[in-house]
Amino acid sequence: MAISPRVKEAHVTSITLVFATVAISATTLFLSSLFHKRKRCKQLEVRVRELEASLEASVEKGAAERRGRVRAQQALRKVVSQQSGEGSKEVYPMVPIGTVHSCFSTRNGTPRQPLVVPLARACLVLDPARASAEALEGFSDYSHCWILYVFHLNTDLEKMWKDPARSKIKAKVRVPRLKGGKMGVLATRSPHRPCPIGLSVAKIEVVDGEAIWLSGVDLVDGTPILDIKPYLPYSDSVKGATVPTWVQEDATLAVGSITFSSNFASSLSSCWVDVEKQSLYDSSEQFESLIKEVLTWDIRSVSQRTRPHPVATKSSDAVCEEIEEVNFKEEIYPQSTDHPNEVVYHLILEGIDVSYRIDEDLNVVVEKANVHPDFANKKRHSYLAHRDSVR
Repeated sequence: MAISPRVKEAHVTSITLVFATVAISATTLFLSSLFHKRKRCKQLEVRVRELEASLEASVEKGAAERRGRVRAQQALRKVVSQQSGEGSKEVYPMVPIGTVHSCFSTRNGTPRQPLVVPLARACLVLDPARASAEALEGFSDYSHCWILYVFHLNTDLEKMWKDPARSKIKAKVRVPRLKGGKMGVLATRSPHRPCPIGLSVAKIEVVDGEAIWLSGVDLVDGTPILDIKPYLPYSDSVKGATVPTWVQEDATLAVGSITFSSNFASSLSSCWVDVEKQSLYDSSEQFESLIKEVLTWDIRSVSQRTRPHPVATKSSDAVCEEIEEVNFKEEIYPQSTDHPNEVVYHLILEGIDVSYRIDEDLNVVVEKANVHPDFANKKRHSYLAHRDSVR
């Protein structure tokens, strides 16, 4: 049956209307969606501006607080300076971040420079209130570190801090390598400095929590630590650096030979029973090697080398009179009973009193070892639990 042209035209018109309706609906939805998106964008832009304004206000507030703290610190330093009699000079009070537990029980025998005694061990323990274990994250990736510390055993520290005008820090000091000759204090590594701060480098063995195990140290037991920094070879090692001729004389303080008496091993074994559990060393044989490394250099003072005698009595004036790069335990020890004309010197390591003699040709004879009563019950960080981790 044929469809009339009018019917066909009606169908086409109907279809066209449907498509037009759909198109209009789609356009309406698109426009509506676009309107809502633009409205949402405007809301987000407003919110972003609000957040930016809030952040700017917070930054300005923080900057104002920092400026306030700086002014308060400057005012505090000014007051402290005035109280200390230093006039307008600023003072920067510092608190140690940790303490060193070293194999060197006293100043006598502590190396004059770092790394010259590779077996010299220490455990640097941080104060968690000043620097937590998290502050050491990544520190074990370095092989060596710089250590800033205080020469806390200087006999004139209290006078220097309380009454600087009367501290009488000498401009020149006696230098062991110059056999008593003097040099400007700032041209030496003397601990008796206008500001008694030391700088040392050490090998990092193990980092365990808040403790750092070190070797090659030149730090006496109990040294307060101000800061530690990683050693960077590319910037810290200066190619072509020069030093005075007197510093290059390595053999000046070297001894001729070192021997141990026949009964030394037995006396050390007796001591080792008391100190083994808290020692920084895993055997008496290793400890004996430490003694040999320390005594490879003549650790006596200039006056002891020129005029052999037991270490001076407890007199701060005597110590200040002969200022050197190394300080010594101030006790009187008896002469050798086997060799009455020779002086017996004493080296105290980890609380073990090691007695030795040295003749005119700088030949050293280590006689015996005894546990020193002042250090017998001192608690220490044991090396035994960490020796398997040492590189």
